[in-house]
Amino acid sequence: MTARIIIVEDEPAIQQMIALTIIQAGYKPVYAHDAEEAMIQINEALPDLILLDWMLPKMSGIEFARMLRRNSRTQRIPIIMLTARTDENDKVSGLEIGADDYMTKPFSPRELIARIKAVLRRRAPEALDEMVTIDGLVFDPVNHRVTTGNNEVTLGPTEYRLLHFLMTHADRVYSRAQLLDRVWGDHVFVEERTVDVHIRRLRKALEAVDKEALIQTVRGAGYRFSAHADPTLDMS
Repeated sequence: MTARIIIVEDEPAIQQMIALTIIQAGYKPVYAHDAEEAMIQINEALPDLILLDWMLPKMSGIEFARMLRRNSRTQRIPIIMLTARTDENDKVSGLEIGADDYMTKPFSPRELIARIKAVLRRRAPEALDEMVTIDGLVFDPVNHRVTTGNNEVTLGPTEYRLLHFLMTHADRVYSRAQLLDRVWGDHVFVEERTVDVHIRRLRKALEAVDKEALIQTVRGAGYRFSAHADPTLDMS
């Protein structure tokens, strides 16, 4: 999955420099010159990360970040603040309102990508094209393959995305609604029971390589991917 990153920056030269850097790193840039434009992009589809300049016209970056953190739909979006302000109190203010990181201009392209990867790894690992291996099951997003030993697991596109999300968030329980938001997208309106259908298909595919027990049902809560599967647990 290619991470979609919104660059909220009102200086065109800086915006283009950042965009080129993240394109070279394999990410997809989306452009916004102010908070209003950024909100239009967010309303269309939630991004994987926001690079947010502090000094913006109309509404400051810090005010916009505070607004995003108050909204249940946007509060989980990772945010990296970008600013020329070097005062420690400014950095503390940015982190206190919920920014995940803070970079002072000027910064090197190499440092920017390192910070982006660190935040995505912590907050949205499914957005990274990094191989994931759990209990012998290998998910390779670069080559779009799921294998165990010499066996390849055949998955439909939805089951592929669902497995990627679950493997990158192993041992955490997610409700059907949360899985719909994170795997299908929060603008896709389908019934929650749709998740059950795709979980069954995913288990069926994993059954062929004796890995179906990794997908666990947590009654009254949802589903989780566990590296410590107990075959006695409910898998209905």
